[in-house]
Amino acid sequence: RWTLVQGILAPLQFVVFLVSLGLVIRFLVTGEGLAAATASVVAKTAVLYLIMVTGSLWERDVFGRYLFVESFFWEDVVSMLVLALHTAYLLALATGALGPRGQMYLALAAYASYVVNAAQFLLK
Repeated sequence: RWTLVQGILAPLQFVVFLVSLGLVIRFLVTGEGLAAATASVVAKTAVLYLIMVTGSLWERDVFGRYLFVESFFWEDVVSMLVLALHTAYLLALATGALGPRGQMYLALAAYASYVVNAAQFLLK
C-alpha cells in the first residue's frame, strides 16, 4: 500500500514544487506575490513531510527499518538535508529571520537539494 501512496505523492510533490518554484522566482524577480510564494513553500514542505513519513513506512515494510537501509542509504542521507533545509525555511518564516528575500533564497536552496534527491530516486 505504501508503494501506491509513494506513487501518488511523488508526482504530486513535483507539481507542487514546480508551481512553488515559479512563484518564488516571480517574487524574487518582481517583488510581487510574497503571500502566494510563501504559501506555496509551506505547501511544498507539508507534502515533503508526508512523503518522508510514508517513505519511511515503506522502507520499514520492505526492508524492516525505517531509514538508512543499505539499498537507499545515500538517498536517505540527502533526504535528511532536504528536510533540514525545508525545516529551516519554516523556522525562518516563523521567527521572521532572514527577511522575505532571504527566506525565498533559503527555499531555493531547499529546492535545489530536493532536485538532487529526486534525481537520486529516479536514477535508482
